[in-house]
Amino acid sequence: MSSPSLWGTAAAVGVASGLVGYFIGVGATLPITRGLSESAKANEQESDYETDSDGEGGDADDLAAVKAEGDEPCKLVLVVRTDLNMTKGKIAAQCGHATLACYKSLVRSNPALVRHWERTGQAKIAVKCDSEDELQILQASAKSLGVCARSIQDAGRTQVAPGSTTVLGIGPAPVRVINQVTGHLKLL
Repeated sequence: MSSPSLWGTAAAVGVASGLVGYFIGVGATLPITRGLSESAKANEQESDYETDSDGEGGDADDLAAVKAEGDEPCKLVLVVRTDLNMTKGKIAAQCGHATLACYKSLVRSNPALVRHWERTGQAKIAVKCDSEDELQILQASAKSLGVCARSIQDAGRTQVAPGSTTVLGIGPAPVRVINQVTGHLKLL
């Protein structure tokens, strides 16, 4: 094989490989290829946490009312119960669950606020509280202001009793609004 045809073959293989990779990547993002199998759906239902009963959209209309002005900073506050004596790893996992629960709720009901939060740095602040009663008061206060508030109940497979409320996610929302609810709490 001569040198020009070798280079031509190599170029053709490179282009073909790039195109195949591109279309596989694009295909992976299509709804057709993202469907969950029955076993994946079953595994999804057996997660390590559950959100509270009104956590999945009972207040979607209220959440759409919260707006951020211009470059106004927004944040998501994660309120962690310290009376449960969770390890750092457990706290991190529960905070991840709360972050995702808030995000999933707001991306449906107030996508403009989610985009604003993403553009302004996606601030996440972890603070502490001492009891489940305090968490419930904070959740009610947030909801009264139209701010997303999602509590996480642990499945109880590791460190805490089943159904224990471990973390409350509040927001994302403008800092001026969230501070009305959590401004008095100490950092974790």
